[in-house]
Amino acid sequence: MRRTSRLPHFIFSLALAGLTGAPQAVFAKQIVRVGVYENPPKIHMQSDSQSEEPSGIFGDLLQAIAEREDWQLTAVPCNWDDCLHLLSDGDIDLLPDVAFTPERTRLFSYHQVPAMLAWSQVYTRAGEEVSSPMDLQGRSIAVLADSVQQAYLSNLTAGFEVDARFVEVASVEAAFAAVRAGEADLAVANQLFGDYKAANFGLEPTAMVFQPVDLFYATPLNQGEDLRERIDYWLTEWKEKPDSPYYQALSRWSAEKVRVAPTFLLWALGGLVAALVLAIGFVALLRRQVAEKTGSLKASENYLSVLLSNVDSLIYVKGTDFRYNYVNQRMIEFLGMEKAEILGKRDEDLFTDETVVGLRETDQRVIKTGERIMEEEIGTRRDSTDPRTFLTVKQPLRDEDGVITGLVGVSTDITEQLKSEQRIHRLAFYDSLTGLPNQRLLTERLEEAAEKMEQSESRGAVLFIDLDNFRDLNDILGHKAGDRLLVQVADRMQLRVREDDTLARFGGDEFVLVVEGLDSDAESAAAQVEHLAGDLRKLIKVPFNYDDHSFEPTASIGAALFNGASQHPGDLIKWAELAMYQAKLDGRNKTCFYDPAMQAELHSRAKLEAGIRHGLENGEFELHYQPQFDAQHRLVGLEALVRWTTASGERVSPGEFIPVAESTGLIRPLGHWILNEACQQLVRWSSHPQLSGIRVSVNISAHQLHEKAFVAEVIEALEQTGTNPALLELELTESLLVRNVEQTIEKMAQLCEKGVRFSLDDFGTGYSSLTYLKRLPLNQLKIDQGFVQDLLTDPNDAAIVRTVVALGESLDLSVIAEGVETQEQREALLGYGCQQFQGYLLGRPMAPVDLEAFVTNLS
Repeated sequence: MRRTSRLPHFIFSLALAGLTGAPQAVFAKQIVRVGVYENPPKIHMQSDSQSEEPSGIFGDLLQAIAEREDWQLTAVPCNWDDCLHLLSDGDIDLLPDVAFTPERTRLFSYHQVPAMLAWSQVYTRAGEEVSSPMDLQGRSIAVLADSVQQAYLSNLTAGFEVDARFVEVASVEAAFAAVRAGEADLAVANQLFGDYKAANFGLEPTAMVFQPVDLFYATPLNQGEDLRERIDYWLTEWKEKPDSPYYQALSRWSAEKVRVAPTFLLWALGGLVAALVLAIGFVALLRRQVAEKTGSLKASENYLSVLLSNVDSLIYVKGTDFRYNYVNQRMIEFLGMEKAEILGKRDEDLFTDETVVGLRETDQRVIKTGERIMEEEIGTRRDSTDPRTFLTVKQPLRDEDGVITGLVGVSTDITEQLKSEQRIHRLAFYDSLTGLPNQRLLTERLEEAAEKMEQSESRGAVLFIDLDNFRDLNDILGHKAGDRLLVQVADRMQLRVREDDTLARFGGDEFVLVVEGLDSDAESAAAQVEHLAGDLRKLIKVPFNYDDHSFEPTASIGAALFNGASQHPGDLIKWAELAMYQAKLDGRNKTCFYDPAMQAELHSRAKLEAGIRHGLENGEFELHYQPQFDAQHRLVGLEALVRWTTASGERVSPGEFIPVAESTGLIRPLGHWILNEACQQLVRWSSHPQLSGIRVSVNISAHQLHEKAFVAEVIEALEQTGTNPALLELELTESLLVRNVEQTIEKMAQLCEKGVRFSLDDFGTGYSSLTYLKRLPLNQLKIDQGFVQDLLTDPNDAAIVRTVVALGESLDLSVIAEGVETQEQREALLGYGCQQFQGYLLGRPMAPVDLEAFVTNLS
């Protein structure tokens, strides 16, 4: 019925097309604009007399998909950098050969199934060697501008403190040309392009292979979903079929590989073996005709000997007794013996016992069954401990009656290729710093664990481990110290991890542990996880010593239990991460289990973080100023307090957005804005009758204070605005002084020399040493409002207030009390000797225009 019902609509469409007289098809082709840059054999422009179209591996695949989807491809030639801009601006619909990176997901959209895997390699002129990052010292490197290779090598050289210069080029071919022209020492390219083009430029690949990446077709962000879905459909379909357009394109443009041995090598080995069999048969025939053919025999044997001695493979002939009857020069060199010492020997005379077992097994198969074999063999000489891996082809030798008389073998050493493959695998699946599995391998292991837990009915857990205050360590002691701590923490945690569990580095100072085989009962499993997490936190907390500094690391751990494959790995990690954030909110160095309510909390925090960024970019923040008075009710100062009103008019409490800004690092740009705005306001008030000469205090966060450029930023703000330094007071919280006191004192002293004042905020709430307090170049102590609030009812608070006032007098520091809300509190503070006050009793925080009216009324 459904089929029949469509017929009238189809006829109507045809009739309508005829009535309108339009020469178009009933169903117009979808036009797809494709960016094409020159990076053969993956992608390049194919021109003919009529049109230009994308070619190469990606181009041919796209042509095949377009043919089946009825797309009309419009090729847009561009260099790499221009292609990226065209894609992000929506001027092209599709860009092939785009490596996946987290940063690019903010600019482009990717389909799900990788089109192919590639890696990068460094190329140089013949005779030059590059095998490690250290070999890049002092070299100039031609690299595609804005490419993932440039970003990777920039981070790599910076991490190893290697001084290398990057020569940005518009295409990979231009990078090779730059090396050939002497404009650069090295060039970086994907290995497919290198294999395809390096020889044309007189370049050779080096041993430095890095950054295996998945490659995709990309669309503009949140556009082209239909294109991506159909690309995924055909990639999934074709990857399952060896004769599909997918493998045809790979075969057409690159050497297909069987493990590490390319097809051409296998054909060459097979052909060589066949040629050897024919040649040896020919020699045997010549021997039987030796009487009349002595001269020809000698010439042929000499020719064959020269031929086989120049082949870079081990070639040998064995009899049915498995003794060597012939070896070529390469075999002689490998064994390190004279030819006469080898002939007549068996494998047990030349190789280790373990090697002999494998060689004898394959030899017997050839001799007994007449089978031609091709497989990997591992050989270790008796006088060596270095095993070598060979790709071996063995074939029986027969006489004129077809009787097997021995075998001929050709073994090609593929040890280095295998090591290279293993290095690439390690780069793809393991973290280079700690040696732990990376995110990619973690996801695979987590999927496997979930399937096993479902079959066994036991439970598993994901633990998300984040080091507390790691950023402070990096800022203070440098990235080398941070890296060393990460390695130490990884090593310590592995002491507690079982063989079946997976500990991975997730990124930065974050680790993820997948635990299998927990009790099926949820409460018992949770208890096991809590015990494990406690052990891990104890291991992590062992003091870390670096260059006369001691740091006691702690970790916040979030845990999520699972019991089957129905839970997606990404969700499990996200849930454990949410629980970790809750552990930090609970005071850090704690373990917290995932609760579904955390999802809403995370969403709210993410929304708030995005709002802060937007607010900073669009001027939504403003400063209000709360007045400070002396005992005679004279205005002596102002405290700058940040306020935020969103574009929609919503007012967000500082108690909500300040903690988010601190946890995300946004407190740095926010603090920088506050400092500059306060300085500008001081200049605006410099001619005001009541406010000129009144100091303004600005709160400084731990992130700001511990930045290396903190002093320079303060001085820059003063100089650019023309602010009188004596009117700027920086408020530090007592908790900031617990760590890195010496560096804090040094920074304060530098600013004091410029005339800047310092106040110690929330005094009495922390654990400051009086010894350090004496050394700090302070001007004022501020009594925390928590002590003022219960001053009249709590004897302990009253005693603390009296002590702070006395301490200020002994150190010649002024003392101010904040949070003064009643006249009784003010009078009690006066009785204790406190001479300055701030609080709602005296004045709320006000916008500048309101403050100006307020002080005018005062006078």
